[in-house]
Amino acid sequence: MSSDTALRLVGELLWTALLIGAPILGITLLVGLVVSVIQVVTQVQEMSLTFVPKIIAAVAVIVIFGPWMLRKLVLYASSLISGIPSYFS
Repeated sequence: MSSDTALRLVGELLWTALLIGAPILGITLLVGLVVSVIQVVTQVQEMSLTFVPKIIAAVAVIVIFGPWMLRKLVLYASSLISGIPSYFS
């Protein structure tokens, strides 16, 4: 396997990981920001108030985007596995 192939595989891996993780990270970041602003405005500093909405949002994102994320992961894995013979020729 050449170094170009290895770099291409690592690039595809990182891009796929970014695409799969982005919906969960983005929504939980947005929910955390909104909850933090609400906490600052109302001066309520309850620790569980920050975690519960983030967990609910993460579960909702997994329910909504889960099939797409799984398809993306299966497509990446199948292309990686089917390309194994070409990596060593």
